[in-house]
Amino acid sequence: MNYKSVAVFVVAVSTSLFCLAQTNQTTIVEDFKPSTVNQPGQEYPKVNSQSYARFRVVAPQAQSVNVSLGLAGRGGTKLTKADDGTWVGTTEGPMDEGFHYYHLTIDGGVFNDPGTLNFYGSTRWESGIEIPAHDQDFYAMKDVPHGNVQQIFFPSKSTNTSRRALLVKLIVNA
Repeated sequence: MNYKSVAVFVVAVSTSLFCLAQTNQTTIVEDFKPSTVNQPGQEYPKVNSQSYARFRVVAPQAQSVNVSLGLAGRGGTKLTKADDGTWVGTTEGPMDEGFHYYHLTIDGGVFNDPGTLNFYGSTRWESGIEIPAHDQDFYAMKDVPHGNVQQIFFPSKSTNTSRRALLVKLIVNA
């Protein structure tokens, strides 16, 4: 193989990798809403429709703030300091649906996020965030007629055994 062939090969591979990197970039949708497990009245942390999480912490004297909530062992989410002394950051990718424990590391100290409720897990109290499932509406309580199911047993002459039947009672609000 000559040098010209190697050069063409290197350029082709580099161009392919550049194009692949460009197609894998995702635009984050700015439809963030407060997590369902936030403290009452707290706006952050937030979650968007793509399952990204965004955090905001007020720590004007801090030198570094990191959220332990990471993606598949890639560490945490580093927050960036704004001019008003708040630290803001968004996860580098979407999170798995469901509940996640996390904590803040501020200048090397470990703290819970004051914006969210605390939950006992990982052998300690930690902050939590809920990443909603995309099919959550299917499981949500709806204002529809409800009822109950009863199990009754009755003797069967044809089989000479006890048989089971399910009785469904529908309760309709008048």
